[in-house]
Amino acid sequence: MIRNVLRVVLTLAVVGLAAVAGWRLWDLYVREPWTRDARVRADVVSIAPDIAGQVDLVAVADNAPVKSGDLLFRIDKARFVIALARAEATVAGARASLDQAQAEFERDDRLSVVVSEKVREEARSAFTRAQAEYRGALAALDAAKLDLERTEVRAPVNGIVSNLALRRGDYVTAGEGVLALVDTDTFHVEAYFEETKLPRVAVGAPARIRLMGEPEPLGGHVESIAGGIADRERSDAVGGLANVNPSFAWVRLAQRVPVRIALDPVPVDRRLVSGLTATVVVDR
Repeated sequence: MIRNVLRVVLTLAVVGLAAVAGWRLWDLYVREPWTRDARVRADVVSIAPDIAGQVDLVAVADNAPVKSGDLLFRIDKARFVIALARAEATVAGARASLDQAQAEFERDDRLSVVVSEKVREEARSAFTRAQAEYRGALAALDAAKLDLERTEVRAPVNGIVSNLALRRGDYVTAGEGVLALVDTDTFHVEAYFEETKLPRVAVGAPARIRLMGEPEPLGGHVESIAGGIADRERSDAVGGLANVNPSFAWVRLAQRVPVRIALDPVPVDRRLVSGLTATVVVDR
């Protein structure tokens, strides 16, 4: 009799433990705010020259760290020095023409008694044109100075040079990217949480980030949660009406929503690389 009671009690205890374990596993994998689907991200600046020309100096190496304002590469200045000298000569000529037109206009205006209205109007018009030409020459001079200044292409942010294939002697075109600069001040983690876990993810909550292959975790906190994701079951159609897929799967997978995780200060000996895989756990 006692043996039967013990067997029943033991069976119930095992079933209870299994139920508790099953509930904890279900809660852990379905509701607890953690994900292995996360990536280290950073803003990437595409560096492109503002002017075209031949490169005569490459001041950085691939994968080298740079500070904001550091020289990346330089375009040959000779052509732009000549353009600046020409613009300065044009300004000098325009200034002389302006001075002459102003003197003639003021003289005719003083002699209004003996000078006809037509002559005074012509002098006024010539003075106005000289003013416009002088302003145009000054603008061209500023543009020439700017072009000369921008023969030196400098880093706009602190970062790491990436995908550098530029060599001395290469010809670069204005607006065409020649290298990428990973902004090291914008490193963060993009974690993709299942929608069932979002109710337990709060902005400002602390987070633990473990990078694949790294023994020590990094600290951070939830900075923001995405406001929307694409609907794969719907596409735009002619006339602006929705084109909805008529099929419906019985097994429904939870959508993944991007959550931005800001990093706490990273130890100096830890090197972050955009694209690394991470596991994120949000503490409640």
